[in-house]
Amino acid sequence: MPTSPSCNANCLGCISLQPSDSCPASQERIDFIPTLDEVIGVALPHLEEAENAIVSFGQGCEGEPLMQWRLLVRSIQKLREKTNRGTINLNTNGSFPKRVGELCDAGLDSIRVTLSSPHPEYYRRYHRPRGYTLEDVIDTLLLAKEKGIYTSINLLVFPGFTDRESEVAELIKFIRNTHLDLIQLRNLNIDPDLYLNAMEEGEGMGIPRMIDILKREFPSLQWGYFNRTRDSFYRRESSS
Repeated sequence: MPTSPSCNANCLGCISLQPSDSCPASQERIDFIPTLDEVIGVALPHLEEAENAIVSFGQGCEGEPLMQWRLLVRSIQKLREKTNRGTINLNTNGSFPKRVGELCDAGLDSIRVTLSSPHPEYYRRYHRPRGYTLEDVIDTLLLAKEKGIYTSINLLVFPGFTDRESEVAELIKFIRNTHLDLIQLRNLNIDPDLYLNAMEEGEGMGIPRMIDILKREFPSLQWGYFNRTRDSFYRRESSS
């Protein structure tokens, strides 16, 4: 559910906002802030009636939901007053740990943080954050985990960069520090020249090898492409 028309990052590959002389954005941002009643009107029937129901604030490229955190807190509280059914998730850049803490206390079930790189410099080059740093993102995940929230990252994958030896080493440190539950691998569809001009040329080990290394380092780490519902948060993957 989109709730914010604004964002505090200027990601290189944003698909909802690009300079006027660039390629057209593939989706438009909302140009208003929804009311509490509008949010409840969409979310509550879904939570009450849908199979494996899940509602998510934010999508990743439509404005940062934490910019409207008070609306989110009220919405989660109201939803949980009405029903305990379903999963309430937050897709975010993780820029405001304290705000995330308020959402957790209100009844948030899970959080997914978008990450281009666990290396501070490359993180800054891609996300171009305004008023926050990668340390804030890490603090968000740590606080959510402390409050018992299921945590994941939306890892933006670019072969030849994401699987570089130095990036994999940093990712291992990141996972070990934050105790992540799930990594969602997201194909980063972006002009390779534009991306590598910002992130520097290099050579990767191959995505399959990267995943094998991470699976050996973190046997209980889960993998996927979508947010999970509460009944499948910690389900063991099939060996097949």
